[in-house]
Amino acid sequence: MPSRAKPTTDRRPPALQAGDTVAVAAPASAVPRDAFLRGLRVLEGRYLVVYDDELFSREGTFAGSDARRAAELNRYLHDAKVKAIVCARGGYGLLRILPLLDADALRARPLPLVGFSDVTALLAWAHGTAGVRAIHGPMVTQLAEVPAADAGALWRLLEDPAPASPWLRELQPVVPGRARGRLVGGNLEVLSRLVGTRYFPRLQGALLVLEERGERPYRIDRTLTQLLLAGVLDGLAGVIVGRFEKCDEPDGTGPTAAEVLRERLVPLGVPFCVGAPVGHGERNKPFPFGAPAVLDAAAGTLELLEGAVE
Repeated sequence: MPSRAKPTTDRRPPALQAGDTVAVAAPASAVPRDAFLRGLRVLEGRYLVVYDDELFSREGTFAGSDARRAAELNRYLHDAKVKAIVCARGGYGLLRILPLLDADALRARPLPLVGFSDVTALLAWAHGTAGVRAIHGPMVTQLAEVPAADAGALWRLLEDPAPASPWLRELQPVVPGRARGRLVGGNLEVLSRLVGTRYFPRLQGALLVLEERGERPYRIDRTLTQLLLAGVLDGLAGVIVGRFEKCDEPDGTGPTAAEVLRERLVPLGVPFCVGAPVGHGERNKPFPFGAPAVLDAAAGTLELLEGAVE
């Protein structure tokens, strides 16, 4: 039975080198073959990539059964040749398999887990349950679509332990100020579904990064209000908002997603920026989940104090 023990450390996995073995897993929705193969060519341009054709399995909307998807991740966590795991895609399904994942294996042999969207749940599990930093960034089906610079930023986070200053620039200030904290976050809807579980990340003192796709403004309002009522946003150090793709009402009526985010989050009184090139859409610059960073909202910059690896 996978361990449920809480970590006592915040560990950085060992750095990769070009040519190292990277595994691709499909822990969520069914994988579209064409988009996967396009992204696979990008990943293979940097690393030796291994994957099992079973990742093209389909059971309902998922890439195979819960047992198959969990076993695939656990197998790579135990494989000493594998230096990182990059998810094939998001969608939905990771919440279902979190209790089946082997945190002891990741804790014993830390390695970077890479993804975003539904994979937010896996990143929170890695950092919160195993105490290992992860990477919020492009998955295989997105790698051929994002600019080469964003893929290059992923290689840097996987291979270079040095911090970067600034990592993000040209952020747009909403509430000016300067804050230091751990980078935590990802998809707003997925984060909200972790509230009340042992997998919800600790946000006190954190720089919270948020992104979303396809959620209407009223749903964004409801989700943010839930987080506020639950008290989980108390003690945040700062907020960084990325892409909220296709989140406005199609007919243009009512408040926009941006207006809802400001109305709900400005009263927190912490430094707050929007415009991060993070999430769904044309850009998805990665960031190390759990790494300390400094947000200068007035200057519109985010400085990494540590990398994702060591």
